[in-house]
Amino acid sequence: MTTYTTLIILSGLVIFSYLFDLIAGKTKIPSVILLLLLGMGIRQAVDYWGIPMFNLKVILPTLGTLGLILIVFEGALELRYSSDKNVVIKKAFFSALSILLLSAVVITFIIRYLTGQSFYLCFVNAIPYCVVSSAVAIPSASNLHKAKKEFIIYESSFSDILTVVLFNFIVRNPHIDVVSFAKLGGELTGILLVAVISCLLLLYLIGRLKHHIKSFLIISLLILVYSIGQSYHLSALIIVLALGLFLNNANQISFPWFRKLFIYPTFQHDIKQLFQLSAESAFLMRTFFFIVFGYSMNVYQLQNPTLLLTGGAILFSIYFVRFLYIKLVSKTALMPELVIIPRGLISVLLYYNLPDNLKIPQVGTGLLFVVVLGTSIILSLGLLVTRRQGARKNQEFGDV
Repeated sequence: MTTYTTLIILSGLVIFSYLFDLIAGKTKIPSVILLLLLGMGIRQAVDYWGIPMFNLKVILPTLGTLGLILIVFEGALELRYSSDKNVVIKKAFFSALSILLLSAVVITFIIRYLTGQSFYLCFVNAIPYCVVSSAVAIPSASNLHKAKKEFIIYESSFSDILTVVLFNFIVRNPHIDVVSFAKLGGELTGILLVAVISCLLLLYLIGRLKHHIKSFLIISLLILVYSIGQSYHLSALIIVLALGLFLNNANQISFPWFRKLFIYPTFQHDIKQLFQLSAESAFLMRTFFFIVFGYSMNVYQLQNPTLLLTGGAILFSIYFVRFLYIKLVSKTALMPELVIIPRGLISVLLYYNLPDNLKIPQVGTGLLFVVVLGTSIILSLGLLVTRRQGARKNQEFGDV
């Protein structure tokens, strides 16, 4: 394959992804579904014509990590804090935490019933299926009412962070005791201190840089800090969320010393550029991640009835827990919150980060693919129904 052929393929995939985003905006079909199908189609074409390809699975974790950082950072840069949003933030945090723990327990029992493995192994393997993917949820909420959109951004971001914290904690502590929780508390305190220091240093750096290239440097430093934190099994995603929120709300801090030291004339312009670059970079990472994930799947696994039944049981448990929470706790309208709980990028990342000795063979990439695809299809249908109901209400109001 020549250099020009490779460039043609890569640029074509980006163009297709852009068209898929346009289609998603009109039809409410998440672009994730189309990207997965495109990846599967490419795999079939490659196998049919016998085109030699290297193992694309090796780049999935890297693409996924970059996409996760950029998507959470982009979402945080959209959020403006005010005291009246404390209720929404608390509600989103409690929702993410409660649904994560309840889903993990239910899915653990499903996996234990099907495999007979120990409770610990089943719980570890259940965690990747319990996280709401911000990579899918945030773009899907783009056309919702502002309040609902903010809730989805906060909830999915909290879900990512809390799931990573839980995953790291369980993997590192097969036997949980008081010392385990003491270590967790120390690690979270440390990561919060690093987040505060990183925010101040990066903001100070932005204001002092005279070079016209700023945004890529800031994103590179953010990725560096995240990678160092994760290499020590710290929940460095907190830093990403904190930095995005801090940068987008720094000009609300009224302390004279702070404004003199950190706020400069072109601050808002630089933040706008940083948001634009992070959004477009996230688009690229999301594009290639889901295409490669679709390509890496064996579609013939979908002929396995046991796999489909297991995937169906996990899907049912995901939406049943969400339904109970909305009805009994939040007591809000079911739609569209019921369906905006997709699984995606971070679920795949957590699975690939699971040590081989902790993986259960029956709970592999095939089952993960079924759940990711299933939640995306349900999300698409749910948003389509919600849009039609909204259009019908508007028409009835107009007739009155």
